[in-house]
Amino acid sequence: MPKASDLKKGAVVEVNDQPCIVINIDVQNPSARGASTLYKVRFNHARTKQKLEQTFKGDDFLKPVDMIRRSVQFSYMDGDDYVFMDSEDYQQFTINGDELSDVAGYITDKLQGMVAMLIDDQLVGVELPQTVELEIIETAPSIKGASATSRTKPATLSTGIEIQVPEYLASGEVIKINTASGKFMSRA
Repeated sequence: MPKASDLKKGAVVEVNDQPCIVINIDVQNPSARGASTLYKVRFNHARTKQKLEQTFKGDDFLKPVDMIRRSVQFSYMDGDDYVFMDSEDYQQFTINGDELSDVAGYITDKLQGMVAMLIDDQLVGVELPQTVELEIIETAPSIKGASATSRTKPATLSTGIEIQVPEYLASGEVIKINTASGKFMSRA
């Protein structure tokens, strides 16, 4: 059983006997001595996508949900729905783009290492690899000698998302991005 202090974004746990996916965690350290650290956690219900917010102490235990994790790859878009194919038995799973809101900008045809989270054979979420490689489609021209500074500029990537990149990068370059933070890591 995971403690509230061990929760991570994307984890699936039971809250009020319902399966919920962790969307965001805010840590609050009280100033009083002896007071417990509080974890304000925002959830989405795994099936209905209803939002829920709860506060836990760091040593509160949460019950994990009985869930199957399967290796998948992105197949195609069907309107607003994303269709994924199981890498082992080629079974297809569909999920609405709204349910993938924070990870949809990193999904490409060639992306390897995605894991589908299934509850009762229904796709409730997708875990991405730690890093993804995407091409810069549009950004301001590179500035010669800019590597000595840590200034950044906005760049639009091949999937349509926009992130901040160092000034020395140009359009057409492939970069690595941390999927948890959404920040530039390095050139690919």
